[in-house]
Formats: sequence, structure tokens, C-alpha cells
Amino acid sequence: AAQALGLLARTRPLVVSKMRAAAATLAVGAACATASGFELATFGVRSGATFKFVGQNDPVMIGRSTGTWHVDAAGEFGVFDGEVVNVPSSEAPGFIKAAADGSFPDASSALAGALIFEVRSSTPGYTGFRAAFAAGSVSPSYACAGGGSIPLSRGCFKAKFSVPPGQDFVQIRIPFSDFSDKWSPATGEPTTTCAQDKSVCPTASSLKGIKRIELWAEGVAGKAHLEVRSISVEVPSTPAALRVAARPPAEFGTCKGPVQDGLRFGLSGRTTPDIPVPVDEDETLAEAVCCDSRTKVYAEPQFLYQAPDISLYSKLEAGVTTFYDSVCGVPLFRAPMNRTLADFKADTDEHGWPSFRPAEVVKEHVTEDKDGFVYSSCGTHLGSYLPDEQGPRWCMDLSCIAGNPKADASQLIV
Repeated sequence: AAQALGLLARTRPLVVSKMRAAAATLAVGAACATASGFELATFGVRSGATFKFVGQNDPVMIGRSTGTWHVDAAGEFGVFDGEVVNVPSSEAPGFIKAAADGSFPDASSALAGALIFEVRSSTPGYTGFRAAFAAGSVSPSYACAGGGSIPLSRGCFKAKFSVPPGQDFVQIRIPFSDFSDKWSPATGEPTTTCAQDKSVCPTASSLKGIKRIELWAEGVAGKAHLEVRSISVEVPSTPAALRVAARPPAEFGTCKGPVQDGLRFGLSGRTTPDIPVPVDEDETLAEAVCCDSRTKVYAEPQFLYQAPDISLYSKLEAGVTTFYDSVCGVPLFRAPMNRTLADFKADTDEHGWPSFRPAEVVKEHVTEDKDGFVYSSCGTHLGSYLPDEQGPRWCMDLSCIAGNPKADASQLIV
């Protein structure tokens, strides 16, 4: 289904040893109201109460990662700068980070929303940026060193993010559902994701008492530079406890059930149907694209997978990633198979939607109709079958293949 064209025209055209003891001031005021949430922290002199944001790097004695932190008083933004270098004894990259302790504003109302960083970077190609916050932990700094891997170190939640190139500040949106308090202190990678186990997810109770915020450059060797103007939270326009995502009306609904809560890759954060055809305003993007017959010949926005709040490539699993139906959770695609990850990315980037080849299709759960529309065995509309000069190609809407695996282990591909 093309974004504004018919199916046959669909090419899918349509976001410190020790670091120098540089301590800088992070100004944290009362929760300033904004259109969609409120600020947790700003830099410089814009707010009243202050906390110190301090830097630290890999504590391994022979660690060579170094970095600095300071506040640009004129520009009123924090500057996080340094280089992550492999630890000589293990050849594994170290880390640098900056952290602020204190009592941050109550963010419990934002559980279904996101943490927002207003940032820019002169190293947008660096892929090891991460954000973390401690909430509900026994000792915030201890929790943020252990990542749940040692006793009593739960309660420090971490997630990846990436920054697009450009000289302007942009808002990076990290859904709270992307955070986990079980991650490897060696690499920063989650050992259990929120999608896999709800016990590692932030809760409204924990968000009520954030005691520490951290920025990391971790697990990836290279230079890292990040300028941060503000840290805020996004609160859904309707409280999560009251808002119910609408399914399409019966005459237009095509799915056998509702779209899952907590879709992977941040897709549940897309709560509006950004489709160029009228649908019910309470439908989520996934409900509209995957389950509403009125949108059959339309796709999700091109390059949605590159949006800062989605950042698909930074969330792929090591090796092969399995993509599941967003409604019923059956496995649909496994990539990369019989090609490299670079090949998968190049194919996807060429077309603007996740693109799969024959070896990557779970055939018992993926079918095409005579017009080239692709469906799952549960009836979910997934995208289009569009062969190209390289052969068969399945061009999919990430919204529809971002589900969590069905509980029935017999459905899983191993």
C-alpha cells in the first residue's frame, strides 16, 4: 500500500582512571509545565534549585576512556565530551558518563509517555549513547553501577538512544517502555527487556521518586560529544489509566484482536494515526495501519524506523532478530538470514521500510494475496510484497511486526 499512491506505485515515498573532576551545575527547578509534559532539568541559570552533574569513566584501573562535563553558561546547555577506548586487558570498550543526584519532580503521570532529551551532537554516528535514571533503588549510584546483576542493584533503568546529524537542538524521545533495570554492567546492553518481562519496566510508583539521572557513552569505542539543553518527560494527553486505544469500527476492523500493549522498538509511543486518510482519532498508528481496512493502500510514514524514538537499528538483537505479529505475537520474519546485517540495513534504507528476503520469511505465518498485500496467519495486514531486481521482497510496516512473542513456546522459531 503506497503512502499516497496505489499499491503498484508503492516505492513507499511519503526523524574519569578518573575523568577530570569537572563538576558542572544542572539546574533543576519546580516541574515547569509544558504543552505535553514538564521539565525535570534545565542547564545554566534558568531554574532555581541546583544539583551538580559530575563525570566519571570506566573504573577499571587500566581503563583509558576519558571525558569531560561542563555547562556552557552563555548557551545554557550541558556539554558531555570524550572518547570511549577499549580496555587493554579485554579489548572491550569502556565507558564515560555524567550523573546528577537529587529529588527530581514526580514523573508518575508520564508512565505511558517518554523521557525527552533536547540535544545535539557533533558525533551523530556514535552508537553508544544511553540514558539512565534511578528510581526506587536502595542506593542510586550503586544500582547504576550494577544494573541488576549484583544483589540489591535493581532500580536503575537504562535505554539506548541515537542523535540525528545537524546543528540544531532536537528532541530525542525515549519511551519509558524502552527502559529496563536489568542490563550488563560490562556493555550496557539489556539482559532482560521490558517487552520480555514487565518486572524490569519502570512503574508509576518508581517514577514518583527519581533520585539520579545519567548520560552514558558506553560499549562502543569512539569519540562522543553531546550537548544537552533540557531533560523533560512527556505526559500522555489522557492519563494512561483512562485512555483506551480504539479499535477500528467493526465494519472496517480486519484484525482478530487488539494490537498488543508494549510493542517493541517504541511503537506503542505512536498513539496517533499518522495516515493520510480519515480514521478514528483514538486509533494508534499500529491499529490504523495494521487493522483498519480504510488504510489498506497506505503505509506508515517512510523511514519511521529511523525516528529518534524508534531507532530500530540500535534495538536489534545481536545476531538475528525475530519480528513478531503486533496483534497475535506469532513469528513473521528473522533477519538477517543468508546475508549480513549491513545488507539488511542497506535494503531497508533503500526502500524506507523494513525489507525482507525469502530466507527471512516464516512462511507458515506470512501470506500474500493476488494484489500483493501481505497478511499474517492471524489476519494482520503487514505491508506489501514488492519484488525488485534482486528478487522477492517483503516490504513491511514496522508497526505491524513489532509485537511480543506469543506465550505458546511452540510458536517460537529457535
